Amino acid sequence: MIAEDTGTKQQSIITLQNWSSYLGELHGRIAGRFRRPEVRERPRSYIAGLFGDVGRKNGCQMAESMGETRPRGVQHLLNDACWDTAGVRDDLREYVVEHLGDEESGVLIVDETGFLKKGEKSVGVARQYTGTAGKKENSQVGVFLCYASDGGAAFIDRALYLPEGWAADPNRRAEAGVPEEVRFATKGELAKVMLERAFEAGVPARWIVADTVYGTARGLRGWLEEKGRSYVLAVSRP
Repeated sequence: MIAEDTGTKQQSIITLQNWSSYLGELHGRIAGRFRRPEVRERPRSYIAGLFGDVGRKNGCQMAESMGETRPRGVQHLLNDACWDTAGVRDDLREYVVEHLGDEESGVLIVDETGFLKKGEKSVGVARQYTGTAGKKENSQVGVFLCYASDGGAAFIDRALYLPEGWAADPNRRAEAGVPEEVRFATKGELAKVMLERAFEAGVPARWIVADTVYGTARGLRGWLEEKGRSYVLAVSRP
């Protein structure tokens, strides 16, 4: 055990020492997904800022940590810049599989989390249950797909849950810029779409795991069985 702990610490030290080169490698993969040259370098600084000591990672504080005097550049990156979000997602998934992929220990984990909000303008915000607060609160809810193996864990996909009230309100959709093709989907349906992407990409995973939200989702277990996938999905007590 002592030998293992020492080896783990040494590997962590090596990882920290090479952090900049690792970030450069990742940025090199995704840079081409950003159309304009002046925007391409900003994601690298932004990612570094996310891992930094910034207290509140809002536009102003992130810009300051990146050495920028105004938040406009960060806000433009997140709100207005043209970049291939699906392509970046796929690049990230490929990167994670290269570093953590393992046929024997690989697991795909579906789960959700909430982002507490005070206003009504953020896409998908509504009074709904979120595990973040342990009760119904005004929040956004995201469904996430995580890959885990003996090598570590990382997120590889995500989807914002759009409540029915939002999906059926054309004025609210238009004001928030919700794409026309985005329609209401249950959390189970969102999970199915993300899992299908992982399966098609050949992500090596022996098991699919999730809590009762997905264990009781209509059709999800049957769909996984049709796919020949082993799963552990929690269900409610009878």
